[in-house]
Amino acid sequence: MEAALQEVFGAGGFLSRTLASFEDRPQQLQMACAVQQGFLNARHLIVEAGTGVGKSFAYLVPAIELVSKAKGPIRNFGTGKTNLNNKKVGRGKISNGADKVLISTFTITLQEQLTNKDVPFLSRCLPYQFTAALAKGRGNYLCRRRLKFALQRQGLLFDKAASQLVAINDWANHTADGSLSGLGFVPSTAVWDAVSSEHGNCRGRKCVHFRDCFYWRARRQLDTADIIVTNHALLFSDLVLKEQGASVLPDYRYVIIDEAQNIEHVAEEHFGIDISNHRVTFLLNGLYNPRTHKGLLAFTEADKAMDLIGRITKESGSFFRKVKSWYENNKDETNGRCYVNFVEDNLSGHLNNLRSELSKLAKNTKGVDERFEILRFVDRCAALAEDLDRFLLQKAKDYVYWVEVDTGRKTTIRLKSAALNVGEDVKRCLFDRYNSVIMTSATLSSDSMSEKSGFEFFAGRIGLEDFEALKLGSPFDYEKQVTIYVEKDLPAPNEPDFVEAAIEALKKYILKTKGRAFVLFTSYEMLDDMADKLSDWMKENNIELLQQGAGLDRTVLLGRFKEEDASVLFGTDSFWQGVDVPGEALSNVIIVRLPFAVPDKPLIAGRIEQIRQQSGNPFYDYQLPSAVLKFKQGFGRLIRTKSDTGIVVILDSRIINKRYGQRFLEAIPKCRTEVIARNP
Repeated sequence: MEAALQEVFGAGGFLSRTLASFEDRPQQLQMACAVQQGFLNARHLIVEAGTGVGKSFAYLVPAIELVSKAKGPIRNFGTGKTNLNNKKVGRGKISNGADKVLISTFTITLQEQLTNKDVPFLSRCLPYQFTAALAKGRGNYLCRRRLKFALQRQGLLFDKAASQLVAINDWANHTADGSLSGLGFVPSTAVWDAVSSEHGNCRGRKCVHFRDCFYWRARRQLDTADIIVTNHALLFSDLVLKEQGASVLPDYRYVIIDEAQNIEHVAEEHFGIDISNHRVTFLLNGLYNPRTHKGLLAFTEADKAMDLIGRITKESGSFFRKVKSWYENNKDETNGRCYVNFVEDNLSGHLNNLRSELSKLAKNTKGVDERFEILRFVDRCAALAEDLDRFLLQKAKDYVYWVEVDTGRKTTIRLKSAALNVGEDVKRCLFDRYNSVIMTSATLSSDSMSEKSGFEFFAGRIGLEDFEALKLGSPFDYEKQVTIYVEKDLPAPNEPDFVEAAIEALKKYILKTKGRAFVLFTSYEMLDDMADKLSDWMKENNIELLQQGAGLDRTVLLGRFKEEDASVLFGTDSFWQGVDVPGEALSNVIIVRLPFAVPDKPLIAGRIEQIRQQSGNPFYDYQLPSAVLKFKQGFGRLIRTKSDTGIVVILDSRIINKRYGQRFLEAIPKCRTEVIARNP
């Protein structure tokens, strides 16, 4: 079996004959063999593959070989011609769902790389036939029937949406896939919500647009595909629905999860609760907005429903004011963590009354399209009432429930819950259901010890008990490409004079690389403070300061950073991972403080409390390994190709002055390291 992979990855193999920039990477072949064995032996596998290994090819090739072998020997490839049994194996063949491989990513960037670059390339150069398709959530697709309805009723549905609907209608006449990503502009949330495809708002084969329906066309492509590429959120939606006998994706037997370090967080959000004041307002305004006199019910005789909407609007305002007042009075003590029925539920009953009234209204509505539109709000009222009930009664065991309040331009009040450990849920719906799940990333092992023990923290957080493990270093020469500077004598980050001392150090290292730096923070508070104190100095030195959270979208920030010769990007959580800036544009990564999660945040505090109750050590069992993994992610932003060079600066002196600090340095590739002491 390894010989077949050697013919692909080895010198003189298929890749070397097709790829001009081919490099023989032993780690890539080693990973491909491990993935292949995981499939054949029905084993779960964790692979940490350092930057430059080429992990996408390393799992794609065994996956392609697997689904192609299911079709029998191949005589011709890439042409849709016949195999030895004279059966069509090219485009249009419906393969057995059990033979499919599903590949899940966290970022759109990697998803696009797989579907637009890697898979098409491999289909040209490998001697296998296969089909692949990208799976998007249903709400990404335009519904022609709903668009027609919205155009007919736009004067009653929307206040200012005519131009957007006309533009969407023009686009619908020539778009190939009807997907939001191809629209060319970002419509308002309310407009897209009124025209997108929905499960409960679909007539299926009875719809006049069924044959040319964008969603069902995409679904038919998924049904015929051997390999499905999707994202973690859609994967978990499908896993949960499959437990209930439904699905959003076709059946598949094998699962590959890239960027696997994120699946705990995705599962945490998927199984949790998230209710905000804006969610209630959006639901009610979609039905009827008394200020603009627009909404679905504006064209119906629905006086009782409108009265209920007015009542719920008032009750919702009262409810969230009580939540906010409770938060302000208790945040210093609990940081927002709340108890059962911490405020009175004056909303759920009215929402259920509205749901009943809308059900009656739908039953008496003659127009099919109108009835479907009303019924979607029946479902939304029911879901919101159920979420409120689950939250206030705190029905789920081993979950944390808390309140968040953001008093920005628009006050946002949220009720959130999440599991202390989602491992049980992930184990049940993923690992117990599928024989072989392959998980990979550059940051999955939290120490430098033997392969399997290094993965125990990651595996424990996601409920994985029986698995194979492989840890592969990067083929890059980090000792030549990277120098690490550690500011040994800076005050510890929690000391009052840290910020001023860190700012002086920042100036030194930013000038050293003439900008071209990421400065990574663990909180917006410190980021904003340092940005404010450095802004004038940056201007004086002709360096552009790009600040996350200052109004610019993350994608726009990154684009400007790549374009500017001398810029510094101050970023927090989302810039520690999933950001790829190869070349000189990024020559310096500065880590302001070690990325320990804030221990008093409700979810983190709950996990710490649970570990203590289980006689564990919260710092060494949870906080430290979590921080090490995130530190590795931040370090990994610098070197993206074999020709990249640069520096990594660590301003947190604990990495040298605390015994546990060595864990961070041992977890990254060996580099030249300079420990900087202050001048006497």
